[in-house]
Amino acid sequence: MFFFLSDLSGHVPGFNIFRYITFRTGGAVMTAALFVFLFGPLIIDQLRLKQGKGQPIRSDGPASHLLKRGTPTMGGLMILSSLIVTTLLWGNLTNPYVWIVLFVTVGFGAIGFYDDYLKVTKQSHAGYSGRMRLAVEFAIAIVAVYLIAIAGQPGGFHAASFPLLDLGFSTSLAFPFLKNLLLDLGYVFVIFGAVVVVGAGNAVNLTDGLDGLAIVPVMIACASFGFIAYLAGNAVFADYLQIHFTQGTGELAVVCGAVLGAGLGFLWFNAPPASIFMGDTGSLAMGGLLGVVAVATKHELVLAIIGGLFVLEAVSVIVQVVSFKLTGRRVFRMAPIHHHFEQLGWSEPQVVVRFWIIAVVLALAGLATLKLR
Repeated sequence: MFFFLSDLSGHVPGFNIFRYITFRTGGAVMTAALFVFLFGPLIIDQLRLKQGKGQPIRSDGPASHLLKRGTPTMGGLMILSSLIVTTLLWGNLTNPYVWIVLFVTVGFGAIGFYDDYLKVTKQSHAGYSGRMRLAVEFAIAIVAVYLIAIAGQPGGFHAASFPLLDLGFSTSLAFPFLKNLLLDLGYVFVIFGAVVVVGAGNAVNLTDGLDGLAIVPVMIACASFGFIAYLAGNAVFADYLQIHFTQGTGELAVVCGAVLGAGLGFLWFNAPPASIFMGDTGSLAMGGLLGVVAVATKHELVLAIIGGLFVLEAVSVIVQVVSFKLTGRRVFRMAPIHHHFEQLGWSEPQVVVRFWIIAVVLALAGLATLKLR
């Protein structure tokens, strides 16, 4: 909304500043954080009133977690509402990438909300059917990636011939460290991109198991991808860094800025001992957002580096399940891996802060790929 004020710059001095992505990203960070600070307590009170017993706690988990009974979940609603309002205020609403990212974020958030609702009402960990949940996630992701491929074509939607894609750059996979290598996946790109989006959503979901554990790595990853989106969407910077220019994706820096601000506000209430849990409502949505931004900016493989902590959490669960089914033995004392370290004697704050440190190191490694080419 504020972006359109730049149209009045010829009549009102200073309004041209609303055209700059950097200014609007800064505004998005502050607005999103302020929104959560102002409305967060009200949202928490309403969720606590309606949920009663709050999120069910695993009986086979660490004993210290039993003290968290009664803590409300669905805190992702705070982040999502702040993100939507802030993006509508500060984003360029004529940019298709903004709407595609919001579509995935809200879609995955709705899936997570329904899952949280079932868990709270049934007071059970058996929420939404796993297969049905994945099917809906893939449906959303496939539509989003297809639209990204259309938007990335010369002329974008204006030149698109539905339902066919103009195969080329928009359906190609870029490789970190290799500046000239592009692998055109053709229509397989849509499936590949959907796997990235769904994988990211569920990986963040698995990470959300301790107070503050998921939200800070999400903020770190979003800050990193906001920076990448700004550079990849700027022809001058992209050429200087020898990364692939993806026209229009610079606007996603504003969306990532909104996540950063909303995350800061949410962390205020989610810091140990948490007043509210993010729940699947927030973790699925944030993971999906990271995945679709990575696909849009042609940095899908870099997401595996910057979001390496999420990958580690997901892999630990896969390894645990496969090992137990094949051999009857568990590799970890408990999965996801953050619970394994709790079982080894690490306190919850130790696990959380050390995982934050890992997330920072991985983000720096991922950002280094922008120059090491």
